[in-house]
Amino acid sequence: MSDIILSAQSVGRTFGAFRALSGISVDFQRGKLTSIIGPNGAGKSTFFNLLSGAFPPSEGRIVFEGRDITGTPQHKFAALGIAKSFQITNVFPQLPVHENVRVALQALVSRYQIWQPRSSLPELADKADALLATVGLTDRRLRAAGTMAHGEQRALEIAMALAANPRLLLLDEPTAGMSPEETKAMMDLIVKLASERTVVLVEHKMKLVMGISDRLLVLHHGELLAEGTPDDIRHNDTVKRVYLGQREH
Repeated sequence: MSDIILSAQSVGRTFGAFRALSGISVDFQRGKLTSIIGPNGAGKSTFFNLLSGAFPPSEGRIVFEGRDITGTPQHKFAALGIAKSFQITNVFPQLPVHENVRVALQALVSRYQIWQPRSSLPELADKADALLATVGLTDRRLRAAGTMAHGEQRALEIAMALAANPRLLLLDEPTAGMSPEETKAMMDLIVKLASERTVVLVEHKMKLVMGISDRLLVLHHGELLAEGTPDDIRHNDTVKRVYLGQREH
């Protein structure tokens, strides 16, 4: 099995006359937590959308486990082994927390009979409980999802993403809008998840990811500015000048 789980090969993306990404080539290592960082407007969300299949690159290829998945419809990603959690929370607010996860599990088993009675698939209830335990929401299982705090809803969305038992988990700004306490809880959860699968995280808060990432990619104006370990990035003069607003001495 290759050490490279995901590869972006000379990918670019244009929107009309605007070039959002240009010539990005990077390999994501299996079993590692890689964070994509950069200031607002750097192209992070566009790159995430390419990696997650939200839309195809204008040029270049996306390769997952040696298979070219460029242009593959997004709804097929779960079957490939890729799950994603977007910046905007996407849960069923009126349903209980446990039911949200059970529905996510059932959708994978029977896409066209999502609302069939739970009694017909009893093992899914236990799997849902296990996923809620993973993200620390066991004591919230019977609450309506929409009544929970923002950080808890994000954790629920991740539990739903984990329903597919993905080998690769893509997270888009998972701490957006969170309090400091919620942010710490989410970072702890991400570290836990990364111990069991490959995680790619998009984040604009550099300090948050410095302590948890195995590798960092720095984007700037739609291009790959730098990549390396947290220490590499911390001591990169170009990154300090562009991203941190520091001048070289």
